[in-house]
Amino acid sequence: MVRLTLSARKALWAYIFLALPLLFFIGIRIIPTLQAFQMSLYDWHVQPEARTFVGLGNYERMLADQRLHQAFRNTLWYGLLGVPAQLILGLAFALLLHSIRRFRGFFRAVFFAPYVAPAVAVSWVWSLLLSPHLGIVNQVLHWLGLPPQPFLTSPQQALPTVTAVVVWQFVGFHILLFLAGLESIPRLYYEAAQIDGASRWVTFRYITLPLLNPTIVVSLVMATAAPSIGMLQLFTHVMNLKFNDPGGPLGSTLTVVLYTYQRAFQAYDMGYAAAIVVVLFVILLIISLIQIRLTSREVEY
Repeated sequence: MVRLTLSARKALWAYIFLALPLLFFIGIRIIPTLQAFQMSLYDWHVQPEARTFVGLGNYERMLADQRLHQAFRNTLWYGLLGVPAQLILGLAFALLLHSIRRFRGFFRAVFFAPYVAPAVAVSWVWSLLLSPHLGIVNQVLHWLGLPPQPFLTSPQQALPTVTAVVVWQFVGFHILLFLAGLESIPRLYYEAAQIDGASRWVTFRYITLPLLNPTIVVSLVMATAAPSIGMLQLFTHVMNLKFNDPGGPLGSTLTVVLYTYQRAFQAYDMGYAAAIVVVLFVILLIISLIQIRLTSREVEY
């Protein structure tokens, strides 16, 4: 019988415990991803026995799908509007909350509360608040002498409205990320800057921002591509904001994920939907790698 040293036994148990989540991850992530790649090569309408191998036919079909192109354009606009808004507002509110001393826990809970609320409930509440005739938002505009706005019925306003609702719900998550990053910065840097007479902007520019870089990277990737909260994977809010068409007026709020759902579970075009998922996966992977590459840099403490 082989007798292991203490360090070898610790390493063995570490690998055993790591194997359990690894197997779980392979089962729910890696295998379904490979199945999606395989499915995208078939013309598959629900019944497995009726599927036909078409190779890259589904990908060629995407080149002429104008509704898919519109979904990609909308998704790009969601990212361009929502990601900077979440990061800028998250950092701004985090700086404000970090500077106060009284009722700090209360204010943090208030800002974080929308994030833990179900996205379906948030969408329904905002659809009532933004109703053209009964919504309180338009009533306030009326009291201010402004005309009512067709937030959810206008092709021009629907996409920014959805973006604003998503930012409102998820900005609390980024606030907590930035608060954690701010609290990890040693106070001695700020004390040294104060002694040297550095202004608040100089302190923020040359101390706070560089030392927050790891937090900014995480927040940026989460706001862009993370499931459920990433702007490029919007689904729940667009689906539940009470549009007459789930894609919004004239498809103005349609996202790639929502269009994939429509092709897979309404048109039962599983092979084509899988091809869209594969393309979206590749795009999100490339964007995430570029973000990490551009925003990650070594900071000397």
